Amino acid sequence: MTQQKLKIIGERINPGFRSSKVLFDNSDIDGIQQLARKQQDAGADYININIGSRALTDIGFMADVITAIQDAVDIPLSFDFPSYEVQKICLEAYDQSKAGGAKPIINSISEHREDMMDALNIRPSKVIIMASERLEDGAGKANKKAEQVHAVARRLSERLVDKYDLDRDDIIIDISITTLASDTEGLIRMALDGMVLIHQDPDLKGIHMMGGISNVGMMLPKKAVDGSPLKNSIERAFTSLACPRGFDMVLGTPWHDYSPLPEDHFVLNKFKQIIDLQGLDALRTLRSLYKA
Repeated sequence: MTQQKLKIIGERINPGFRSSKVLFDNSDIDGIQQLARKQQDAGADYININIGSRALTDIGFMADVITAIQDAVDIPLSFDFPSYEVQKICLEAYDQSKAGGAKPIINSISEHREDMMDALNIRPSKVIIMASERLEDGAGKANKKAEQVHAVARRLSERLVDKYDLDRDDIIIDISITTLASDTEGLIRMALDGMVLIHQDPDLKGIHMMGGISNVGMMLPKKAVDGSPLKNSIERAFTSLACPRGFDMVLGTPWHDYSPLPEDHFVLNKFKQIIDLQGLDALRTLRSLYKA
């Protein structure tokens, strides 16, 4: 099994990781720079930045973090905030010349916060759009069907191309990766099937697809019954199925292995079984991954 090299958006500068939260709580700029360097050295193509709620209350710190990271690394940044005002701060602080002329990423836009598209007027950027939810009757609703994922991807991509003259190469569709341990509705299968529809759509040719890969293995034990490292094997099982469907980027940890698993790998074959099931059947088969 072969695949093109996945581009990695380094995920670790995020208060969801305890060690990163300590850096933010202590305003440890040196530590944040070291973490950015570690991700670049491990192969990250972008550094994702999310400092949590402090971005809303401490504008100066947000700008200082961006400047410091750009002093430490020479790869582009991804700004992970669902707020136009925060994106404005980030995009104005970003120095494109320090990233070899590369555009930053606005992460992320959905149908119920399309106003964030106006951030593209601040500076040319790449954009991550959320295909996992749609606007219906004035409210955001979670998608449960592959056709809904595809339809949202089309609508948002068309608006970005038509209104903002965005190149398709600058559009990244986040198909949203659900946690396998709690997926009783077949949402991982939905995401994979949605990828197929997007990948086969000639009007979406040239766009990219990504997802937060760490989600898929959350809440699982460290080891599978065959002794393999379960969480990373689950991540690799997902990429083994997703990459042939056009999935080419991950929000993940750069020092993790995301290469495809051999076709006869125990975890890969169990993963295929689980994602075709729902409810208790999915949970029972999941347990057989780590319980004899």
